[in-house]
Amino acid sequence: MRVVFMGTPDFAAASLQKLLDERYNIVGVFSQPDRPRGRGMAVSVSPVKALAQQHGIPVFQPEKLRTPEALETLRALVPDVVVVVAYGRILPEEFLCLPPLGCINVHASLLPKYRGSAPIQWAVLNGEEKTGVSTMYLAPEMDTGDVIFTAEVTIGAFETSGALFDRLKLLGAELLHKTLCAIAAGTAPRTPQNDAEATYTVPLDKSMCSIDWSRTPRQIVKQIYGLQPWPVATAELGGVTLRVFAAEYGARRSDLPPGSVVSAGRNGIELVCGGGETLLITEVQAPGKKRMRAGDYLLGHPLSVN
Repeated sequence: MRVVFMGTPDFAAASLQKLLDERYNIVGVFSQPDRPRGRGMAVSVSPVKALAQQHGIPVFQPEKLRTPEALETLRALVPDVVVVVAYGRILPEEFLCLPPLGCINVHASLLPKYRGSAPIQWAVLNGEEKTGVSTMYLAPEMDTGDVIFTAEVTIGAFETSGALFDRLKLLGAELLHKTLCAIAAGTAPRTPQNDAEATYTVPLDKSMCSIDWSRTPRQIVKQIYGLQPWPVATAELGGVTLRVFAAEYGARRSDLPPGSVVSAGRNGIELVCGGGETLLITEVQAPGKKRMRAGDYLLGHPLSVN
């Protein structure tokens, strides 16, 4: 089986590594063009490109896929199947029709829920108790293809999106291997998605960071853990905008307005949420400083308690 792999970030690199470990015949890799990244904006290669280069696999980085040149590049590789994992572009229909065994995709949700970008983060942000990964045949519309296999996991009560990401990228790699084995054997199922049950996500941005204390403690906890590692929840306390990395449910109720500080000490900063319940912030980061326990931050930045 001649495999062309298309992917860009770390999530995709885990699937590529699995295919390498299982000795698939990977005849080419497509990845997004090298771009400036990080604080210094130095041009760096994607994790998928770096891994492919380590193994001597040809790498292709077209700026656009909807060109005759890009299609000819794929055709020249004579793929039996194209694997797409977080590539970052929608494949043209000409690509989808080229490989005889189809184009398959690994998506980090239990389709048809959470079609689109950032499905892992949105599952945490929305307080889902479970999520997973799906493999599917690609279709012209985003994330609408027939599902092949799914694998489900439980989301931890205080699990960050980053930690869930690390679990799902490995689960996705295993599911991809299972999927390719089934395709090679001619036993891969095809289950059409129920569009009536579909939900869609939007990209994350910094406008989502500020904590609204009128929300319930659970909603705020999911915001704090769902926005890690980026863009990270924030709270303005004592005139300083702090990044908030950890919190616990408080043990008291209060009639004070949401956002009121009811305790500030060694254990952290306890604030009133919607409905009168409280939340205890336990880890923060001040501008220009390192992450630290909230109790340690208070040693140099005391807060008034209502």
